[in-house]
Amino acid sequence: MVVVNHEFKYEELEEATENFSSHRLVGKGSHGCIYKGTLKDGKLVAIKKPSLGLQKLQDNSKLDNEIHILSSLNQNPFLVNLRGTSHDSANRKILVMEFMPNGTLHDLLHVASAPPPWPKRAKMAIQIARAVQFLHQAKPIIIHRDIKSANILFDSKWNAKLGDFGLAVRVSERVDSLSQPAGTIGYLDPSYSTPSKLSTKNDVFSFGVVLLEIISGRKALDISRVPASMVEWAVSLIEDQYGDRMMEICDKRIALPASMEGSIRNMLHVAARCVSLKEDRRPSIGEEWMPQDIVATGEKCFLLKWVTEGMLRAMNEKAKEPEAAEPEPEPTTEVLFHCSNENCGKKFIDAGALRKHSHIHGERQYVSHYGNCGKEREISYALMQAVVR
Repeated sequence: MVVVNHEFKYEELEEATENFSSHRLVGKGSHGCIYKGTLKDGKLVAIKKPSLGLQKLQDNSKLDNEIHILSSLNQNPFLVNLRGTSHDSANRKILVMEFMPNGTLHDLLHVASAPPPWPKRAKMAIQIARAVQFLHQAKPIIIHRDIKSANILFDSKWNAKLGDFGLAVRVSERVDSLSQPAGTIGYLDPSYSTPSKLSTKNDVFSFGVVLLEIISGRKALDISRVPASMVEWAVSLIEDQYGDRMMEICDKRIALPASMEGSIRNMLHVAARCVSLKEDRRPSIGEEWMPQDIVATGEKCFLLKWVTEGMLRAMNEKAKEPEAAEPEPEPTTEVLFHCSNENCGKKFIDAGALRKHSHIHGERQYVSHYGNCGKEREISYALMQAVVR
């Protein structure tokens, strides 16, 4: 038997939505319609009501699953939480959810006139990662199976929350009863082809797609572009062997603050591992690995490192000896490019060399207080929730 927080009378919901008035409609999909409701105590809720055309059995099955999943979880600040349920005269289930007034991540990135600033993008990435972590640490583990930008919503304070648990599954010792693979094309893990392939790594792949979407501002799948797959396009730039093209992925609609370039590079490395076709290369989120918190001040945004001593020791063992200092350029009449770091002062004739130096210098600063200045990308994978098991 499914136990929920509250059972609403249908009449309460009719009153809350002015008899499900069209001007209260805030969303529509294959499941039905979502209405904005105002309860008697003044609290706002989102009411998910099935469409009349849907078969009762199919619709109730999906909503029953969502109720079952959400009712088993404690209220969480990174999920769109269940407030209660109801049913109409045809006995179709109705969900009463936490109201998210600022819409979806999909609309924020692809519909809104003003693109979100970079500190906000970094913050939402961390919040989504923490939502996935919470599900994967539940007992039994919960796999969402439909992580995408349209299922990430924002509350009144622009906190990102993961919603729509209609396809979610609880992983138990018995796997023979698991449903067929499901998800959304563009976000769906290509290795998830049969029920036996169900894994938390499926969600990790989808999260990686969302992370690339946040950074690039591109849709996961866009047939007007070549290639249509955002993942294929982005990974080719991240792994380009002939030049540093990674930052071409960044959304061109808004300038990236120089103070955030290192953080975004690290996030791109994490995203590339998340969407790897090799599951064992994808990061996992374990109990001992908490996603980073974020500190945002003005245009600066610093991702706080959360690497454990064990990972630091492992990185220290793998890291190479510090690279030789780059020679000063020969005297010249050409304009020199100066490193902006006040403790450095190096000069370069070539702007590309300056960029490379600045990136390496930033990475060295990142680990310098741990006594290791190994190669620049060695520490990138210790960002956010990325830890290889």
